[in-house]
Amino acid sequence: MRQPQCYPVDVLFYIRNNSIIFELDLICLEVYILSTFKEIFVEHKTYKSQIFKMAKNDLVKTYSGSALGWAWAVIRPVVTIFIYWFAMSVGFKKNGLVNGYPYFLWLITGLVPWFYMSDMLTQGTDCMRKYRYLITKMRYPVSTIPTFVSMSKMVVSLILMVIVVIIYAILGFFPTIYYLQILIFIFFTFAFFTSWALFAAPISAISQDFSNLIRSFVFAVLWCSGIFWDSTEVGGTIGLILKANPVTYLVTGFRASFMGQYWFWEHPRQFGAFIVELLLMYLLGLWSYRKLRKEIPDVL
Repeated sequence: MRQPQCYPVDVLFYIRNNSIIFELDLICLEVYILSTFKEIFVEHKTYKSQIFKMAKNDLVKTYSGSALGWAWAVIRPVVTIFIYWFAMSVGFKKNGLVNGYPYFLWLITGLVPWFYMSDMLTQGTDCMRKYRYLITKMRYPVSTIPTFVSMSKMVVSLILMVIVVIIYAILGFFPTIYYLQILIFIFFTFAFFTSWALFAAPISAISQDFSNLIRSFVFAVLWCSGIFWDSTEVGGTIGLILKANPVTYLVTGFRASFMGQYWFWEHPRQFGAFIVELLLMYLLGLWSYRKLRKEIPDVL
């Protein structure tokens, strides 16, 4: 019969202490997260009317001072789409059908959500620097700045998506029941990149180098996220990495919605991976905000 293994008293005490410390760390982490979440929730609830007003002001300020005004919200993306379409069609000879749809439609369905994502990766990262006067000269809830900036950019994205729907209809591709899924992916996109801004903006406010680093990677994200080519055709390890990219997942989801390919729950692994990434991004946002919020006014 095997004898039970015995430990010296000091070893038992050490193991128990480690267990206690570990449990205390988990409790402190839980309190840390919940208290930060509660604080942000209360600020958003208390200042909800101001958030909408600031989102409107941000939108107006973006296109003020020019003769065409709001028209630039459409002109700039249209010019960008035409340039990319011309380069891919003429230079790379991509003129065929993709999943039964013209390449042009397939391309704009991915580019329109990307415009919002790109703005949040750049302007969302710098939003606290842009609105430094709210932080240094007024008692304004800092956590709401990424939210109203994200809302402002999303308004433009929604306008562009309506234009995409109209273009689809003009070319003979009318709305299907899968269009209902577009609203879900709009929410996913807004939640992820607002969380990103909550994470990145405090760091950027402390260090301009972080903002420059993000800007240098935006172009790489554009070309590595399956916006110009079909990421579902890539297999192996690279395919798995691409599928783990939240930008790839969101762009593919918008295309599946516009082209009536599948519902998001039909791919549970990819959906589950994105939800994990979304929660992780939000937790990182809570950590960044809680860690740096007291230093931001002094640095700015």
